[in-house]
Amino acid sequence: MNKSRTVNIFFCGTGGQGVLTAAEICGWAAIFEGFHVKKSEVHGMAQRGGSVESHLRFGERVFSPLIPMGEADFLVAFYRQEGRRLKGYLKPAGLDLTDELENAAKIVHEKKYMNIFLLGVLSRHLSIKEASWLKAVERVFRNKNLEENKKIFCIARGAAL
Repeated sequence: MNKSRTVNIFFCGTGGQGVLTAAEICGWAAIFEGFHVKKSEVHGMAQRGGSVESHLRFGERVFSPLIPMGEADFLVAFYRQEGRRLKGYLKPAGLDLTDELENAAKIVHEKKYMNIFLLGVLSRHLSIKEASWLKAVERVFRNKNLEENKKIFCIARGAAL
C-alpha cells in the first residue's frame, strides 16, 4: 500500500455493537504501522439503539477526519440497515463488508465479538502487519476478554472469503 494514498474506512451500526471500538483498534493499528491517522465519531443514544458511525482515515498525511460522500474505500457495517442507509459514503469501487455479517453470525456465537470478527476480515484488505493489529487489540482491550478477542480476530483474518 502506498503510504501517500489516504485510505478511508467508514464504520457504522447502532449503539452497543462496538462500532467505536473497532474504529479505535483500526486507528491504533495504522498508527503502529507508521501512518498519520484522523478519526471522527457520530453517535446517537446508544441505550436506545441509536445510529453510530465513525470515519477513519489514514495515510502519509491526512488533513480532515471526515470522509466525503462517495469516497470511502471500505464500508464496515455492524447492522445491515445502517449499512444500507449510509452506503452513499462508499465509492463506486469501494468494498462493502456488510455481507460478512452472515459469515460472522455463523462463526461468532456471542454478539459482543462481532466487531472484532469484522475487523479481522477488514484487516485482510489493508497493508498493516498482523503484529500491529494485535498490538492495537491489546491496547484497546487490555485485560477485557483479550485472548478471546485476539483469537476471533485471527480466525477472521485467516478465514477465506
